[in-house]
Order: sequence, then C-alpha cells, then structure tokens
Amino acid sequence: MNLLLVALLGGCSGLRTFTPLAVLCWFAWRNVIHFSGWRNFTASLITVIIVTVIALGELINDKLPKTPSRLIPPQQIARMTAAGFVGLLVAQPLLLSPILAIVTGAIGAVVGTYTGWFVRSRTVAALKCPDLPIALLEDAVAIGLSITFLHLIAVHSVLFLGNQGIGFGK
Repeated sequence: MNLLLVALLGGCSGLRTFTPLAVLCWFAWRNVIHFSGWRNFTASLITVIIVTVIALGELINDKLPKTPSRLIPPQQIARMTAAGFVGLLVAQPLLLSPILAIVTGAIGAVVGTYTGWFVRSRTVAALKCPDLPIALLEDAVAIGLSITFLHLIAVHSVLFLGNQGIGFGK
C-alpha cells in the first residue's frame, strides 16, 4: 500500500512536475503531515510560497504554444527528479526505504507522463476540441489527485503505522 501511494504520487508529478511538491509543502505548513529532521523545511512559509509560485508558473507554461513536449528527455528527467524527491520526503511517514521510495516515485512519474500525454492527446483528437480545456482538466486532476494521495499518506501513517508526531496536526 505504501509503495502504491508513492507511485501514484509520482504519477501526479508525471502530469505536472511541481504540483505534488507544492501540495506536500501546503500539507506540511498546515500541519496535516509532519516531517522531522531536514524535511522540516517543507513546513516553512517561504518554501510554500516559492514552490507554489513554481508550480503555478508550470501550470501557465504548459498552455503556451512553444512549450516543449513532456516526452523529451529534459522534461522527463525533471518529472522523475521531482517525483523521486517527493518520494524521499514521504518515505519518512510511510516508514519506507528512502532509495525504494525515490525509485518508486520516479517510475510513477514515467508512467504518469506517458499516461497523461496519451489521455490528453487522444481526448483532444476524439472531441475535436482545443487543447486548452483538456489541459485545464489535466491541471485539476493533478491537483486533486495530489491532495487525495497526500491525505491518504497522512491518514495511513497515523492509523496503520501508528507514527508518533507524523500525520494530522491540531
């Protein structure tokens, strides 16, 4: 179950690179999920602002006509790196091996990247509609699924693993 949550969260990075990290920072800042040690930076307001601005910039950039395909190597590497980093962060509350969480998140990003591309391109073609409405729907899916999977991670870490100090805040 834990690895599946990391893979699914990685899939969200495949849709929008920085969305899961931004949602994770909001969760940490709002005390929905807690991290200890070096991971505490995620709960800083400055981190929330910076990562949110980057994520919003990505959402805007995705709609521009000159934005390169998500399937080219630099885009793919960025998505895998972001997903691996999110995997590393959530490895703590899920009591997972950090290396396993990084690899699982990166694999999830690859699957999410190709699945997102396939669904978006086929939907636009099938509906014979402009790309923008489908791209906005993909944004909403990436945000909604990131929130859902991080909420499940928070709940799972408290209810099933009994982690002290990790999970829901006040």
